[in-house]
Amino acid sequence: MEFPFIEREDREVAAALAGEEQREAEGLELIPSENYISRAVKEAMASSLTNKYAEGYPGRRYYGGQEFTDAVETLAIERAKKLFGAAYANVQPLGGANANIATYFALLEPGDTVLGMELSHGGHLTHGHPVTYLTKIFNFVRYGMKDVETGEIDYEDMLRVAKETKPKIVLAGFSAYPRELDYEKFVAIAREVGALAVMDVAHIAGLIAGKAAKNPFDYGFDIMTTTTHKTLRGPRGGMILTRESAEIAKKIDKAIFPGLQGGPHMHQIAAKAVAFGEALRTSFAAYAKQIILNTKAMEGVFAKQGARLITGGSDNHLILLDAETSFCISGGEAEMLLDRAGITLNKNVIPGDTRPAMDPSGIRLGTPALTTRGFREAESARVAELMIDVLTKRDDAVVACAHEEVRALAAAHPIPESFS
Repeated sequence: MEFPFIEREDREVAAALAGEEQREAEGLELIPSENYISRAVKEAMASSLTNKYAEGYPGRRYYGGQEFTDAVETLAIERAKKLFGAAYANVQPLGGANANIATYFALLEPGDTVLGMELSHGGHLTHGHPVTYLTKIFNFVRYGMKDVETGEIDYEDMLRVAKETKPKIVLAGFSAYPRELDYEKFVAIAREVGALAVMDVAHIAGLIAGKAAKNPFDYGFDIMTTTTHKTLRGPRGGMILTRESAEIAKKIDKAIFPGLQGGPHMHQIAAKAVAFGEALRTSFAAYAKQIILNTKAMEGVFAKQGARLITGGSDNHLILLDAETSFCISGGEAEMLLDRAGITLNKNVIPGDTRPAMDPSGIRLGTPALTTRGFREAESARVAELMIDVLTKRDDAVVACAHEEVRALAAAHPIPESFS
């Protein structure tokens, strides 16, 4: 993409933008929370809707001139509802964290309890990590895995904690958990203690929309929060979906506006509408299924090498790997070394990690961006082989050779501008 006006007005920013375009084009993106958007989504993000204030909701705005803002937000809402089988959708959250925070404020009073996944077992910061301000307002208690080698959640202990602490929300979802959850057990535990069942599907929203993963609403979850990028392949943003309760949906709307946010970013909402339209196409289902096939192909290569995979493998789009045990290298060092080879992923804490968060034992990788570029099982497996080569040998010649092959793979699979 060219930036003629920015190049004329601000060469420093233009240089940074051009550098990022080149980095993405020539390298391979394995961060499981990242993806590529279509040119149509980019155009919506850069549209004149960024000029428009639109506090409120379609048909109920605090400013005039809302004919077209109402149109795009209504399209985004209706398409989101169709994708996920929801009765209600709020598409205004600026991100996944905003969506989670708004959900808490909509449904809880200060001091109320939320039962969420332990961060080191795959949970997210907004699920109650002590570094967040949320923990000053609400009481977060934890559940985790019974066996990190298989990924089995300790549902018995989870029920015990729920009975002891009486949470108002039982929260499922993750940012670094490679397996599928038992949604029936989550809902059963929530119902037994009179809690609402909430699922943060930020990482797997695209897999659910593409029917490659189970839909929590089919098992009785009350609410789903999500980002709109990652596997869903839309603009950076958030969304809250309500299965059937008009009362809950009304509380969520009030929590977003005027509770937490002011004017919605209408250019972002227009981009969400475009992305949701793309996700309703038949081709999106094929993409979602291929993500999992590509993950399994990479899993097989790592398993054959004898690498330690947290939970023993993956059912979704990501792999969590113990780099220290597998390759005698820290997660931070592995991230930097692979970056030199043009392979981008992220360091990540693993269960029982004794290393610091900024240089933990694990690395997290995934296949959404590779799949968007048209990678299939053979190419995905080859990327895993290159990673192993770099992480085991580590010398400059091996890194340079891997980088050359990475550039060739990237050139053979250019980032698409359209997903039709």
